[in-house]
Amino acid sequence: MENREIARLLSETADLMEIAAEDPFRIRSYRNAATVIEGYPESVAEMVRDPARKVTDIPGIGKGLAAVLEEIQARGSFERRDEMLAKYPPTALELLKIQGLGPKSIARLWEHYRVSTIDDLERVCREEKLRLLPRMGAKLEEKVLRSIAYYRQGAGRFTLNFASEVVEELTAYLGAESVSVAGSYRRGKETVGDIDLLVTGEGAETALERFVAHPRVGEVLGKGRNKASARIGLEGLQVDVRALPAESLGAALQYFTGSKEHNVALRQRALRLGYTLNEYGLFRMAGETLVAAASEEEIYAALGLDWIPPELRENQGEIEAAGEHRLPDLVQLAQVRGDLHMHTRESDGRATLEEMAEAARALGYEYIAITDHSKSLAMANGLDERRAVDFAARVREANRQGLGIHVFSGLECDIRRDGSMDLTDDALAELDFVVASVHSYMSLESVEMTDRLLRALENPHVRAIGHPTGRVLLHREAFSFDFERVAAAAAKRGVLFEINASPERLDLDAPLIRQAKALGARFAISTDAHHPKHLANMRFGVSMARRGWLEAADIVNTLPLDRFRVLCGI
Repeated sequence: MENREIARLLSETADLMEIAAEDPFRIRSYRNAATVIEGYPESVAEMVRDPARKVTDIPGIGKGLAAVLEEIQARGSFERRDEMLAKYPPTALELLKIQGLGPKSIARLWEHYRVSTIDDLERVCREEKLRLLPRMGAKLEEKVLRSIAYYRQGAGRFTLNFASEVVEELTAYLGAESVSVAGSYRRGKETVGDIDLLVTGEGAETALERFVAHPRVGEVLGKGRNKASARIGLEGLQVDVRALPAESLGAALQYFTGSKEHNVALRQRALRLGYTLNEYGLFRMAGETLVAAASEEEIYAALGLDWIPPELRENQGEIEAAGEHRLPDLVQLAQVRGDLHMHTRESDGRATLEEMAEAARALGYEYIAITDHSKSLAMANGLDERRAVDFAARVREANRQGLGIHVFSGLECDIRRDGSMDLTDDALAELDFVVASVHSYMSLESVEMTDRLLRALENPHVRAIGHPTGRVLLHREAFSFDFERVAAAAAKRGVLFEINASPERLDLDAPLIRQAKALGARFAISTDAHHPKHLANMRFGVSMARRGWLEAADIVNTLPLDRFRVLCGI
């Protein structure tokens, strides 16, 4: 069992225990263990099996949890989890994914109406029974129904970090000379429904046999001479592997990358020019003469187009731009010189300032900003005025001693309901880079939320708006506000829009990025990292920026340190 799967069992058990209102300390120990295990660099299952190793050497794993891990390794579950599943059906866990409901609400729904599934919950809401329970009401009912609809839209979809693990694992495993990824993953979509892999060259045909024999394949959906489909792991992500000759790779890659809308428009262009285009190649209609197939570049060129980066292939003007040689020079990961949103142990991060700085330096960055939470997030050990100022002094001292990278003192400061900042202006003035973010009151009416954000933008110490729409992919939809007014105000005041690279957020999305750019806004791509390994998520933020047609000049943390400091007045 992989670390991620062990962590899921612990985390789900903690959720069920919270629904049952059990001991908070024990719940927290399971949650902490899940976090530690998911991020642990070695296989915990292998450590359990090895008599020479001790899982108690893992930080946060005591004797009790070690026994739990041994039980998981032996039979795939453990006693506490079994007890919880005897008390509540496993479908109750799905209810936690519905915005507006917490463990106490779910316990109340179970107690009064025996609600254990999304369908049960929807029925109770439509019958207007939820509003009859204590501390609930008609507005919550409406919110829950909207959240159910949002959740169902995302059912069967997966975040990019999970998908990328599968892609990397299978690419190394299949043993083919060439493995290319296509589909929505290649286009950098925020979530994916499946994975498309194209294998060519030596080992391509045997790759299909290896694929269906992979130890994590749970269900083989089909296998033929040139294609195999299966579901991977407990999560059930569908993967399609196709074997094809190298001479048709370009056509297949273009076809299976999509999007459907882009491909339809491209085929229509081909027809107008006297060609037909499919997954096998570009052909002249008369005589079916092959014109291009080996590379995407030659296919686009034959159609009178510049090669279109996959992230732009959504039929949103990219074909016209390619025909007029005005596609943007999209930002690249290698151009990013710093990361401007991350957390340390000072609040809810998992590493020290020095450890985060070292990890960023290893990535080749010139600078970072440490932006721990402010005091409103008490559960995240947020900083009050004194701690924020003291921590800023520590950052300055660390810079004087030399870290091999410049560290800006910062803060992710909560935007209160009225739009004021969570810390006083005097405290914020001591900091280099303040990211203002909404973490509460996300159900405000659009007008009130707009006014809240506009007031936050007026604070002279705010450098950026963090995760601007508040969405959490597959869990919480964006809150409502007048984006155009806020983007225009941010551009006018020189406040940056953050493109949050956390694969759970990827906020802003591509249409809003394009809208904000058109209004003159500038951007920072930041990871919101809580652990050194999270810094690698920058690639997902860069994909979102590319989907939003951004160039390096639109993004401030592509600037060298001296120019960045001048731009931000630091």
